[in-house]
Amino acid sequence: MVYLFIGQDSRSPDAPLSHKDTRLKQIKEEFLPKSVADFNLDILYAETLKLKELQEKLLALPVKSAKRIVVIKNAQELGPELDDFILRWAKQASKDILLLLDMEKQGKKEAFLRNIYKYARIFRFKEVLALNTFNLSRRIEQRNAGYALEVLSQLLKDGERPERILGGLRYAVENSRMSAPETKRRIRFLLECDIEIKTGRVKPVFALEKLIVKLCALAQPFH
Repeated sequence: MVYLFIGQDSRSPDAPLSHKDTRLKQIKEEFLPKSVADFNLDILYAETLKLKELQEKLLALPVKSAKRIVVIKNAQELGPELDDFILRWAKQASKDILLLLDMEKQGKKEAFLRNIYKYARIFRFKEVLALNTFNLSRRIEQRNAGYALEVLSQLLKDGERPERILGGLRYAVENSRMSAPETKRRIRFLLECDIEIKTGRVKPVFALEKLIVKLCALAQPFH
């Protein structure tokens, strides 16, 4: 009886509710009688949630209903103690309680999620990433040229300057653990791109795209 909401919420301009609120409304309608819904729904926030409070909420009995729903917002902020308790609870969860964990991103929660997936029903929502040159360098490191080019395109649309993108990539190369020859090779590619942009021989976007394809094509990914 664990539900997972994973991803960031959004709402269409003409919609009265966000996607997550719409889904929560459907779950309430499925499990809670309308007349007593408010008595059987608790909304908690991970940032301030204490273990004792969560234990009390999960032990409380439904009021004139077959179930109660306990929602934890921003569940990506739960601490290790609460994670461990929720995992233990999920293994022998009461049929009276539906626990809904609402997290915007799974990042640092990957280990927790791997353990709880078997007990959970999962709802995914679009996750909006805050893109930067670190994301770009990671995609290059993974030699994922297609995704790296998408990240580059979004960075430029967001107003990031080509010279700042180059600077971020150079920082990533200089602080990696690759061999000296590999570092020099990548630095050479970066300098060639910089010259192409500054001399106007190639439009910045094309110069950066060519650079990314070159870096992704290198035989040995950097770390």
